[in-house]
Order: sequence, then C-alpha cells, then structure tokens
Amino acid sequence: MMFKSKIKWVAIGGLILSVLSLLVHMFLANTSAELVDYHVMTGFVEDLNVNFVGRQGVAYRRLWKKVKSLEALQPYANPRNKYPVPQPQNNGFIHAKIFGGFEKIRSSICDLVTISRLLNASLVIPEIQESTNSKGIGSEFKSFSYLYNVEHFMTSLRSDVVIVKDLPPELKATRKRKKCPIFKPQKSASLDYYIKEVLPKLKQGKLIGLVVIDGGCLQPVLPRKWGEYQRLRCRVAFHALHFRPDILVLAHQMLKRLRASGQPYLAYHPGLIRDALAYQGCADLFQDVHTELVQYRRAQMIKHKLVHDELSVDSYIQKLNGLCPLMPEEVGLLLRAMGYPPTTRIYLAGSERFGGQRVMIPLRAIFTNLVDRSNLCNKYELNRLLGTESPLPSNPVNHTHVETAEKFTKEWDKEGPHPRPQPPPPGRPIYKHEKDGWHGWIAEKDSEPDPSPMDLRDRAHRLLWDALDYVVSVEADAFFPGFHNDGTGWPDFSSLVMGHRLYEMSSSRTYRPDRKFLAKLFNSSSDNLYFPKRSWTLAAREHLNNSLGEAGLKRQLLHSKPISFLSHPIPECSCTTIKPIGDHHECPKWLKDSVTKSRTQQTATTNENEQPDNDTDESQLDSEDQSISKDLMFDRDEEMDPND
Repeated sequence: MMFKSKIKWVAIGGLILSVLSLLVHMFLANTSAELVDYHVMTGFVEDLNVNFVGRQGVAYRRLWKKVKSLEALQPYANPRNKYPVPQPQNNGFIHAKIFGGFEKIRSSICDLVTISRLLNASLVIPEIQESTNSKGIGSEFKSFSYLYNVEHFMTSLRSDVVIVKDLPPELKATRKRKKCPIFKPQKSASLDYYIKEVLPKLKQGKLIGLVVIDGGCLQPVLPRKWGEYQRLRCRVAFHALHFRPDILVLAHQMLKRLRASGQPYLAYHPGLIRDALAYQGCADLFQDVHTELVQYRRAQMIKHKLVHDELSVDSYIQKLNGLCPLMPEEVGLLLRAMGYPPTTRIYLAGSERFGGQRVMIPLRAIFTNLVDRSNLCNKYELNRLLGTESPLPSNPVNHTHVETAEKFTKEWDKEGPHPRPQPPPPGRPIYKHEKDGWHGWIAEKDSEPDPSPMDLRDRAHRLLWDALDYVVSVEADAFFPGFHNDGTGWPDFSSLVMGHRLYEMSSSRTYRPDRKFLAKLFNSSSDNLYFPKRSWTLAAREHLNNSLGEAGLKRQLLHSKPISFLSHPIPECSCTTIKPIGDHHECPKWLKDSVTKSRTQQTATTNENEQPDNDTDESQLDSEDQSISKDLMFDRDEEMDPND
C-alpha cells in the first residue's frame, strides 16, 4: 500500500513538472523567438587575411587603409566672413511641407533652412508628409520627430536661423483658413525667385507656405559670393540633422555587431530603385513582372513629362552608356578583382531593392558574409523604433466580388428550371493574401492602384530603415555605390552618403566607379567573367583605385554637384592642412594642431599593432598581385563548364 502511494506521488510530481516545463517553453517561445535570428546572424565566417602573429598583412592594409592623397582635407563649415546672428524680429514665418522619401527629405530640409536665412524669416519645423499621411503610426512621433531629433536641430542652428515648433495663434488661424500664399517652387529654384517672388508676399502677410516635392527647392551651385549659404547647408546636413536617439542607439549597436571581432566592413548600396530604373529605361535588366513594373512607371513619367523619350528603349545600350546600375553580380566580381576575400563583411544598405532577393543571389554566393539590417537586428529591436502603432482595419475579402456573386446566384435561382448542363458555380471570394505580393495588381488591371493604408505605413517605415542604413554606410570602412549620379535630377542615397563621407572623413575609402568604363570592361570579357584574364583584373583594379582619389573626385564634381550640393560639399565646406591649392582654404591653426596630434597617436598605435607598410617594395606588391589573381580563380566544380 505504501509502495502504491509513493508511485502515485511520483506520478503527480512528474505531471506537475511536465506542465511547468511546457509553460516555460511557451513563455520562451513568445518572448525570445526573435532573438534566434540574432544568434544565427552573428555567426560570421571570420576573415583570416591576418598573419599568424595577429598583425595585419600588406594586402589587408591595401584594401582598408586611408587614401593618403586626401588626408589633408578636413571638415570646416564654420562661417569665415561677417555673419550676424538672426534676430527674432524678422520678415515673418515659413511653414513648409516636404513630400518624398529619405533622400528628398534630407536635401529639402537643408534648402529650407538656407532659404529662411536668405529671406530673414523664422522657419517652422517642417512637416514630413511621408509620415504625416500615414495612418496609425507611433503617436509619440509626429512628422519631423519621426525621423530627426527636433531639440538638437533647433539648438544647433540657433546662430543661423530662428526655428520655432509652431506658429503664433493668429498666424495659425490664418493658415487654417488658407489665407496665406502657398508656393510650390520648382526643383533647383534660383535665388532671384525667392527674392523677387516670395519675399514681397512674406513681408506683406508675415506668413507663407512652401510645398517641396522634387527633393530640392534651391539651386545646388550658388555663386561664389554666396559661399556662406553653402556652408550653412553643410552645417544643417552634417551637424544639425541628427536622427532621433533610439535610431542612433540601434545603428551604433549594428556597428558594434559588424565589428565584433575587430574586422572592418564594406557598405554597399545597390541603387536598384524603381523610379531611377524607369527614368533611365533599364527595364530589360530584370525579368517577368519586374520588367512590366518598370515600364509602367516609365509610361507614367512620360505622361507627366518627367521623361522626354520613348517608352521602349534598349536597356543594354543604356547600360553601355553608364546610365544603368551595376548589378550585384558585377559588384561582387569587381570586389574580388580588388582582392577582397570571400569572407569580407559586406553590409547591404537600402530599404528598396527592386528585383527582390533573387538579384542578390550571385553576390551572396561570392561573399558569404553579406548581411543587412534584418540580419543584424531582431524583430523586437526594429519594432521598438516604430513605437505604438494602432491596428489598421483588415479587409481580406473582396466584398465587391462577393456581392456580385450573391446577386448572380439569387437571379439564377429565381429563373426556375435550367437546361443541362448547368454553368459552373460563381467564383469564390478573392483574398488579399492570395495576390502575388505588392505588385499583384498588374495581372488584374492596367493602372496602378492608389496606395493602401498599409502601403502608406510601409513608406513611413522605410524612412527609419534608410536612417539606420545611412549611419552604417557613413561609418563604414569602405563604401561602394551600385548606382549614384543616376541622372534623375533628384538626390539619391549613395550620392548623399558619398558626400557625407567626403565631408567628414575625406580620406576614407569611398569608391566612385565610372559605370560607362566598367560596362565596356565587362562587355570585353562577358564569356569568362568568373575566370577573367589577369589584364582584365588589373584594369578593373586600377580604375577602382583611381576612383578613390582625385580622379574620382573630379568626376563626382562634374556629375554630382550640379544636381545636389550635398553630394560634393567641397571646397566650400572644407579646408586643407597643407598649402592651399585653387579654391581650397587653409585650415585654422587650432584645427591643424588637432589633426597633427590625432595622426601622431594613430601612427603610434599602428606601429604597435602592425608591420610597417613598405609601399616601395615593388617585388612584394607584384607577387601579391599574382597571388590575388590566383585567388580570383574560384574553386571550380569538376563537372562545371566555366562558360556555362
């Protein structure tokens, strides 16, 4: 009897433990499921391009070291001439609304501050319509504060422009009654437009509204006498426009994870944006529905007179002219030609990658450590940036189709007997999730539907994802653009990153490839891209190395600056620590001393941790080139035809 009692208590105890174990497992599944992604994604394949004593080899340093010819350039956007502090009593207030994505918003804010200074007006914190028009996004973040730090923005520019959070009550009532003049300036509007057209209205009513659509409401290149206004743009873009604190915290956490074992990383932005592809006529670079989507957008641009060309153009001719992006596969081959090992950590930037993950497969096959924000952050961390969002009304059933089917069925029943065979029954309801992604409309109708509430919310989310990518790209040890100077006339992500890096750390490795040259280079070896001749490898390497220095800067000056000043903010916003040449200014003594001290400390650290970099040892470099060329011969499958 005693034995049976013990068995009963053991069974009860085992049952209780089983229930507790089940509850614990359910709790862990609900609270930390997202963390699994984080633990998986940090398993980088370590870069072994370091010799056995832990010191960096010559090849390693050649891939990541600073560009010596640009080390003399230093950021210096402080006023250099007489520059009075703005007074609260001025000509009035400017209330602005900004339409567009991340790049247009950033460029437009810089222009608006400059215009406010030009017109001696107070600037109301601009409204970012990409977040304002979105329904149910985080209530704690409104408009400008959804992306940027309002307090830091106002404090940083207090010596330049009077910035207020809202209008005085009487002017706010005037704006609500729509009695203030509204201006929609053209892209790159001139100074004369604001002085002659806008300023009189501002003085008269003390309030004007500006609607900025095209990503820039002031001409990029101002006359030399307006140099202080160019420097003001730099102070806005590179010092005042800080992202809100939680964005910066997560971005720095991503940087920490990328550099966890002391390895450098390269940031790559493909530039595969639907609008840019449609503008240039690059539809044939893709397949299936993606080609149709690009062509549809191009047709809309032609209709709105944004494109003055035919609908169907030869994409391959466009690509040979350097007007289409470098495809991810081509970028992978170029980086291998430079000597980057397959274990190089590459961060994939950009919230929009047209063509989906399929176009990234070749690059992922070449570089195993290709990651993006979804790999470096778990869902909990990303969702925390969104704040508390109210649920959107769900309507998965196509009610119009259901009502039509019910009406047809009732009419059919009222008609009485029917001859055999009967027609098939009415079609079942179509559910939203059954459509093929966001482009499911293309099989149903000829026109693109208006954005749904979820589409608008996704656009607002993209601002946050681009902000994370922007920080990681600017801080990268090297940056490679897949499509900059895209010709649309709008600021693009890669150009803004390249301009920021040029301003803040001009000697960092920022590649500025000439796509026209590279298209011809790829065309010359199209049959053996994965097994190129040594002459091809050396030609690609020479071009990319030259693009890092003065040759690349001159090309960027000609192609980028006329479109967006922020893509090439020198010489107006920089100075040189050596004897100035041309338009460059000499840095003040305090900045020279600071740079010298920093370099001395860096050199001491380098001497402790690295072997001396003997750039004059030609035999060593030549043997190194040969080894890299051999490394480029990817491991062959014995059954694989190299021309397949």
